[in-house]
Amino acid sequence: MKQPKIVFMGSPDFAVPSLLALHKEYPIVGVVTQMDKPSGRGKKLTPPPIKQAALSLGLPLIQPKRLKEETAMQQLIEWAPDLIIVVAYGQILRQEVLDLPRFGCVNVHASLLPRWRGAAPIQAALLNGDEQTGITIMKMDAGMDSGDILAQSTIPITPEDDASTLSQKLSQLGAETLIATLPPYLQGEITPQPQDHAQATYAPKIEKTDGELNFQLPALILERQVRAYNPCPPPILFGKGSCLK
Repeated sequence: MKQPKIVFMGSPDFAVPSLLALHKEYPIVGVVTQMDKPSGRGKKLTPPPIKQAALSLGLPLIQPKRLKEETAMQQLIEWAPDLIIVVAYGQILRQEVLDLPRFGCVNVHASLLPRWRGAAPIQAALLNGDEQTGITIMKMDAGMDSGDILAQSTIPITPEDDASTLSQKLSQLGAETLIATLPPYLQGEITPQPQDHAQATYAPKIEKTDGELNFQLPALILERQVRAYNPCPPPILFGKGSCLK
């Protein structure tokens, strides 16, 4: 079978291993990522890690503020992808985009769906004391992480894990699971499995104030917070009117 043309959508470090792995196996005709954002004390515009990776690979790149922009949609149509791969892109895909590629849009999500749909599944797993987590490869629909499941891989959460170490593990696992799943999926050998929506839980976007520690809470809860919010946002310790980071 002829190799499918792929458009990759992603933004943070978590998405980079998947892009690199795909680039070795498939023709990537374009990359979509978020706009450069101010960062650091000087608020210098900083490109997302996927932009840096795409440029190093010589891949065509666009950074629309919103995917619904006419120029962005026109570029997607011109790229004519057979498949769109989405890894932590940061925007909801409209039906027009979902319907564009003949193999649909496939997402790499950092939880064992339907548990922890949403923006911060790694932090949610740590905050709630989950003993394991994993990667779900999902065929996307118009909902939030509610599409049919193509494959899952599971790893334990160790007592030493925090959001940083767990994200690194899952980013590599995501790339490996994606590359293993695509051949049988493209050959029609995988039957997508609907999620049990009644079992769904949600992991909302992290706010800066989430790192604040309330020492009236049990030590177990505080320990989970410290692990979940390392490195971002950094936990803030409050005591006797002082604030330490």
